[in-house]
Order: sequence, then structure tokens, then C-alpha cells
Amino acid sequence: MSVLSAPYMHDEAAAFAHVEAMLWADGPVCPHCGVVDSAYKLEGVRTKASKKNPGGKERHGLWKCRECRKQFTVRKGTIFEESHLPLHLWLQAIHLMVSSKKGISSHQLHRVLGITYKSAWFLTHRIRECMRGGALAGFGNGGGIVEVDETFIGEDKEVVKAYQSVKKTKSKPRGVAHKHKMLTLIDRDTKQAKSIVVDDLSKSTLIPILQENIAKEAYVMTDEARQYEGIGAGNVFDAHGWTNHSAGEYVNLEDREMHTNTVEGFYSIFKRGMKGVYQHCGKQHLHRYAAEFDFRYNNRIANGVDDLERSQIALRSVVGKRLTYVRTDIEA
Repeated sequence: MSVLSAPYMHDEAAAFAHVEAMLWADGPVCPHCGVVDSAYKLEGVRTKASKKNPGGKERHGLWKCRECRKQFTVRKGTIFEESHLPLHLWLQAIHLMVSSKKGISSHQLHRVLGITYKSAWFLTHRIRECMRGGALAGFGNGGGIVEVDETFIGEDKEVVKAYQSVKKTKSKPRGVAHKHKMLTLIDRDTKQAKSIVVDDLSKSTLIPILQENIAKEAYVMTDEARQYEGIGAGNVFDAHGWTNHSAGEYVNLEDREMHTNTVEGFYSIFKRGMKGVYQHCGKQHLHRYAAEFDFRYNNRIANGVDDLERSQIALRSVVGKRLTYVRTDIEA
């Protein structure tokens, strides 16, 4: 049976029961006072009558705490809070996003779910927010191999505008200075990736990020970029290997483990998604798109995680990551 045919994907009461089972393993948790398993369910409660619903709508999943006497649902304190969309549509959207290897556009979601484009756009950003880990990576523990690379994507409109005003032209600057820049680390042992949007690719910007996320004893693999010169032999990390891409070398013939092909493969999927599915992305949102691709990469079949389990992992991460509409450009 298709996952999308499951009762919780179509029935609101079943959707609340499913989310409660995922988030409240030890019983209902009151978001107001924090007491666990000291609440009772309110049945038959309905909203006020309206033209659309003269008899009111049934309030599914409503609980009342015995301690603080306040009402709540499992939506409170999650990405679902104060959303007017039915919970079962949220569950459909989460599954579609986590199971689409290169992503799914907000336009496609708004057509599939039967909601407005504005709602679909905001919904996808909330889901991306729950995919963000935020913790330092801790890659390369025990001397493991960590691949490091950067990529350029899109364009920074502010840089282009500044260039045009100085040059008195409508053309864009050459090269990659006007593009968004992203750094990605991949631990070969754990098969985990972490991507960070950066302002520039200078040594002073990148090295502190690497030190925060990679263990000193790691064996770091890069290309021949100058900002990585001298980071091995105990200076920054215990070992550093590189290949010379500009000379056509992508695997070191003397040491076949010395390459950055894994992170290049990650970028091939990322760019196909960003260019083919999402097409445009402002810098203020790029970190969430990066988190989305990191999440699917870290929880993929090669790591023993199928689509259904990936959806459940995302659902368990919805607590405490609410994103408000007026602040969709916030950085954590």
C-alpha cells in the first residue's frame, strides 16, 4: 500500500493520533507547564459557527492539563502552531519533501495539496527549518577522512547592483564574485554532510569553520585551492591531502583514497535540485535549502534510512522550531 494511502494522510483525527504517538512517547506533554502524562482529552469540542461551517468545526486532538488547567494540542510549540492548514496536509507535504531526491517546488505542492502558493511556500520553509540540525558536526574523529569543498550558485543581487552602479552598465560581473558561496564537509566514515553558507572563501573565513566542525586528528581532503595550503602536518589538522583539479587530477594515483569525489557527488544532486526544481533562491533562504539537501543526504538508503523512516525523523524534529511568517529570513 502507498504511504500516501495511510489513514493519517487523509483523516484529521488519525493525523493527530499519529503525530501524538511520534512526539509524546510517554504521554501528552503540556506545553504550558511541562507536565507529562497529566492531561485528559476533550471530546466533541467545536469552533464557533461561521458561514462556511454553520455548525462549527470539530477540534481534533484537544487536551486539557490537570495541573495548569490550560488547553493544548500537539501542534503547540511545533512548526504546525497557528497554521490553518489541516494536519494531514502537513504530513503529506513532509513526506513529499523528504522523499523527493532533488526537492519538490512550492508551485507543485500548491497544486498537489490544493492550497495557495503563498501557503505552500511558507509551509516548505517551515519544513526545511525542522530539517536543520544546527549542532557542530564533529567530523573526522579518530583520524577519519573528511572531504571539504566549496561551490557557487545563484547570484548576490546586492553585489550585482553595486557593480552595475560603479560600471554604469546593465551587464553582470564576470567570474564567481557575485555568486552565493557554500562550503560543504562530508565525513566518509559516517556518510554525513554539513553545508554552510559563507560570505567569502578567504582562509580567515573558512579555517575557523573547519576547526569548529572537524576533529584535529582528521585526514582532510580538498582540491588545490590556496586557502587550504598549510593546514596539514599538525598545523590545523594532523593530515591534509589534495588533488589538482586544474591539471585534470581527480584521484591521486599513488593514494586512491585521496579525492573529493564524494562531496562533488553531493553537489551534483544539490545543483540539479537548485537549478532544475527551485531555480531561484535568495541568500537569506539558502541555508535552509542547504539543510534540506543535507537532511536527505544524511538520511538516505545508503545509511539504512528509507522514505518512510526519513519522514518520521523529520516529524520528530518539528518541536521548538517554529518559523514565523514575518521573520523567514532569520539566522539561527
